[in-house]
Amino acid sequence: MPRVKFKLHDGKTGAALSVRVTPRARKTEVAGIRDDGTLKVRVTSPPVEGKANAALVKFLAEILGVRKRSVEIVAGHRGLDKLISILDMTAEEVEERILMYMQGKKE
Repeated sequence: MPRVKFKLHDGKTGAALSVRVTPRARKTEVAGIRDDGTLKVRVTSPPVEGKANAALVKFLAEILGVRKRSVEIVAGHRGLDKLISILDMTAEEVEERILMYMQGKKE
């Protein structure tokens, strides 16, 4: 699988990840990576009362192997494009874990 560049940045206490979320999907999954490096994620929850945001945080925490409190939406609470902070992980670690998850789902 070719190495894909994510739109990730090292922060003071972790990494930042750009995500495009699609609510009300059939399945919660990583749907790919956009040309600009934004991670595409589908969630089954509707965008009502923060349910899609909560589902996104839970899903990202699961695939990254961290607690939900380590994953925070820092921008884009009401939109489809979000900036996610992952505490105590470097951008490289986040990218590696997402790629491992994506490879595991294709096999």
